[in-house]
Amino acid sequence: MPALAPHLTARLAGLLAPRRVASAHCDIPCGIYDPHGAELAARTVARMVELIGQLPAGSSADADRQKFIRCVTVKEQHAELVKREVQVIWSDYFRPEHLERYPDLHATVWNILKLAGRNKQTVDAQAAADLEAAVKEFAEIFWATKKPA
Repeated sequence: MPALAPHLTARLAGLLAPRRVASAHCDIPCGIYDPHGAELAARTVARMVELIGQLPAGSSADADRQKFIRCVTVKEQHAELVKREVQVIWSDYFRPEHLERYPDLHATVWNILKLAGRNKQTVDAQAAADLEAAVKEFAEIFWATKKPA
């Protein structure tokens, strides 16, 4: 079989390529869920806030400015990761029977999402601590649902 000319191969690949790329935890459902990623991300947010607070106030040194930028970037990425990890577990794992047992679950998730957003917007040690505590509570609820009622 003769090979296609390179320009035809590229054109064909372009026509067959997906217009949008989708991603998900898996949507099989696989049953493999773990809030540890959210807990680690929340801890990272708190640690970045701590490191930012240790920088000399008003410093214009390049090293301090670069560290500040890196810490803010990591803080915001991990706050977003908290949101993603919690949303996947909330939407894909929790079922109506879990809500009967934990009627405040929706409020707990809503609070985590708002706290994660707050941590993206500010450098606030209390907001970071609140995020860690809320994610810990979410994880405890998750693990409790894995035990027989």
